Amino acid sequence: MPPTASGQATTQFARTPYAASFTRAGVEFILTTLHIIWGDNPTERLPEITDIADWMRSWADRPGDWNDNLLLFGDFNLDRLDDPLYQAFVSTGLFPPAELNSVPRTIFDNDKSRHFYDQIAWFSNADGQPLLRSLTYTRRGGSFDFVPYAFQDLTRTQLSWRISDHYPLWVEFDT
Repeated sequence: MPPTASGQATTQFARTPYAASFTRAGVEFILTTLHIIWGDNPTERLPEITDIADWMRSWADRPGDWNDNLLLFGDFNLDRLDDPLYQAFVSTGLFPPAELNSVPRTIFDNDKSRHFYDQIAWFSNADGQPLLRSLTYTRRGGSFDFVPYAFQDLTRTQLSWRISDHYPLWVEFDT
């Protein structure tokens, strides 16, 4: 069971987060992916997103524990910016880049609805200064619309089951 910031064990996350460490140009970084459980009632998602944010913060704060450049990726099932789920997500200092705010997240989005389900984030100071070491965010990011290139004979619903209903997100760093 993952510990919260208080050190108390909570229930198991609905989907286990995965982390992998990489090195590029002598700079180590850790990619952690997760998927917050979906529910029709957003308040049902709040405990898990809060526990994930607390767990990541406690990992980031452990001295010398493979945590210099923690990057978090995944489907956080955030409905919109500044709602209680989003606030719980950023409450521990996780920073999702503003450059991703206007990009579509799902193959079903249209101009009338914006979702912030998927995110990429890392820890920052209160003033927004990233707490990354030897990684510089270039302020470039986006999503990739794979729909025109994959299984062109399938409907979007069929494609969502075959590949995904989410567009891949990306951000760029200099080392």
